[in-house]
Amino acid sequence: MTVSKFVMAGILLLIMGLLYLLVASRNRSGAYKLAAGIAVAASLLLVWGNLAVGFIGSEDNPMNLLYGAVLAVGFVGAVVAKLQPQGMAKAMFGAALTQFAVPFVALLIKRPELNMGVLWVIVLNTVFAGLWVAAGLLFRRAAGASVDLSQPVG
Repeated sequence: MTVSKFVMAGILLLIMGLLYLLVASRNRSGAYKLAAGIAVAASLLLVWGNLAVGFIGSEDNPMNLLYGAVLAVGFVGAVVAKLQPQGMAKAMFGAALTQFAVPFVALLIKRPELNMGVLWVIVLNTVFAGLWVAAGLLFRRAAGASVDLSQPVG
């Protein structure tokens, strides 16, 4: 590992740790904090994996840039949701759908020969989409727990 990659990994870990603290501090629900942890971990692994080895081919393959859309959907969704649990759930479900779509978009663009490598990319993306879905379900649970039942309806 070169010094520049080591520094990049350190900066990435610092940014993701601060991101988790920012998001998790907004709500004290255990489900919310776990969801935030899963979302940050998925983001970290997505960026780290693509920088280290790449998910589609090597780390130099420009198709790996498509994963930026996953992070953008999650980030923009979180901003629009103002980190509120119900909106965060929708943002995570959107990130999951985007994650799942990336290899298929890459297939449409590059049209490679279908082989086991392509299958493994689809499997890997399905696992990552599952992380985003898990975060979305936990945010949804946190939204249900944050409903104040002591307030009268209407």
